[in-house]
Amino acid sequence: MPGKGSPAENAMPDQRKATLHALSAVLMWSTVASAFKLSLRHMDPAQLLFYSSLASTACLGAILAVQGRLGLLVAMTRRQYVRSVLLGALNPFLYYLILFAAYDRLPAQLAQPINYTWAITLTLLSIPLLGQKISRRDLAAVFVGYAGVLVISTRGDVAGMSVESPLGVGLALLSTILWALFWIVGARDDRDPVAGLLLNFAASLPMTLAVCLATTGLVPKSPLGYLGAAYVGIFEMGLAFALWLSAMRNAANTARIANLIFLSPFLSLVFIHFVVGEDILPSTFAGLVLIMAGLAIQRTAKATRSA
Repeated sequence: MPGKGSPAENAMPDQRKATLHALSAVLMWSTVASAFKLSLRHMDPAQLLFYSSLASTACLGAILAVQGRLGLLVAMTRRQYVRSVLLGALNPFLYYLILFAAYDRLPAQLAQPINYTWAITLTLLSIPLLGQKISRRDLAAVFVGYAGVLVISTRGDVAGMSVESPLGVGLALLSTILWALFWIVGARDDRDPVAGLLLNFAASLPMTLAVCLATTGLVPKSPLGYLGAAYVGIFEMGLAFALWLSAMRNAANTARIANLIFLSPFLSLVFIHFVVGEDILPSTFAGLVLIMAGLAIQRTAKATRSA
């Protein structure tokens, strides 16, 4: 959510700038599934999280420095610092640790589309946690979205129910629960979004360091892992977030900008094919279409409720 009192909030809408920033963020997010998979060839999941979190913390700090807002980091209340630790435990620590473990076990073309069902998971969790009622359209979105997950995870053999890596699929689905919980817990976050995210990452570093020291250590299989971690930290966890935030702040029509995110999973499959070298299965594309259809149905349900 936009930070209170930031200069960008008071700027006049600039749809062209918003579109450019949004497309840049979408392009960055479209490459990260490939970056995850390539990086995990040279690093274990905990190592990738630790070094990418370091890169993200530095990137977000640089963004605040350029904006002249580093003072926000020392102007937080004690409650806000405690919130940073709690949210940092959810994201990035648990979320990315589980997500990277899923990518470590699954082809990128399976893990990536499943990750996009987090918004559907959010709808389901909002029922017991927020007391929200679920509509027929919401139910349809859940059915269609998870039908897509079933098609992808079974590689189209739905009748045979043959899943390549049940643990990998389970971890990918668990990551959507963690991300949805992060959104629910952070819904009333009153911190500046960039400063808040930086503190989340900084707070998570000791947690990830402890996991690394207790398991794989800090030395990766190959020095190339450092490059992958830097890319993930800067572009997935840092710069893309700032660009998307800028796009939403500058947009005269936020709905039009928000719809651009639907380009990301399909572009991602292109990168997965040409960069990672995976042959994209027809079942992957079919399942992704179902997931995107489920998300579209969910959006119409929200629009109907707010009308």
